[in-house]
Amino acid sequence: MTVTQTDERAVQSQNDVVLIRQIVREWAREVGFGLVDQTKIITAASELARNAVLHGGGGVVRLESLEKGAPGGPVRRGLRLTFEDEGPGIPDVEQALTDGYTSGGGMGLGLGGSRRLVNEFEIQSTVGEGTRIIVTRWK
Repeated sequence: MTVTQTDERAVQSQNDVVLIRQIVREWAREVGFGLVDQTKIITAASELARNAVLHGGGGVVRLESLEKGAPGGPVRRGLRLTFEDEGPGIPDVEQALTDGYTSGGGMGLGLGGSRRLVNEFEIQSTVGEGTRIIVTRWK
């Protein structure tokens, strides 16, 4: 797998969430995603950025444009987003991924919904240290 482009942005406020949505949309277009796939990765990014602000006290997102494939063969392109915060962490990750569970008064669909919108989803969280969520969507 080759990383062809990277960027990192702070996610500290709702304005940053809006900016992240715009940047992800632009990158998704550049990767060649259709409208449905653009919407899926943008929706996941929006939810995860909002979680970083509301539950993590702010953080960063790293964007990576990816390519993979055997030499001379077809190339598959994708977009990987890594959200990191140094907030309180998630005590029970499996519970947090369960639809309907909420710690902030929402509908409890955000984290699990984000997982369903991408091809690859990885979460690491340590209480008192923070959370890292890596999502990848392939074309």
